[in-house]
Amino acid sequence: MGKRTVTEEEIIAFGKQFDPQPFHVDPEAAKASMFGGLVASGWHTCSMMMRMVVDGLMSEASSMGSPGVDNVRWIAPVRPGDTLSVSYVTTKVRPSASRPGLGMVWSHWKAINQRGELVCTVDGVGMFGRRPKEDCHA
Repeated sequence: MGKRTVTEEEIIAFGKQFDPQPFHVDPEAAKASMFGGLVASGWHTCSMMMRMVVDGLMSEASSMGSPGVDNVRWIAPVRPGDTLSVSYVTTKVRPSASRPGLGMVWSHWKAINQRGELVCTVDGVGMFGRRPKEDCHA
């Protein structure tokens, strides 16, 4: 899914707009926090993961949105200078019972940093367009 290096500027900008807690927006205040320094909002981490999944997978698929996620875990803080990579594993698929052109895909996403540390996981479900049966190859 590619890699993304996180900058202090984007952590602060995202934090100021969407999650203005001191450890996301003020490097000096963040030093006194339990994190000992500036960290990305968990929502920022999820947003970066989403961008990598769209760029690496969904932009070439027939994504039709999502009814939501079942589980999000922020396991380790994401700091300025961290380089994230994301893996996406499909865990279950099924055709929609009510919409024959739609399929449901359950997936597990993992974000790791440059040290190989797991920083975030997401379990979700997506809706994707299905090919007509005659277009599928066995």
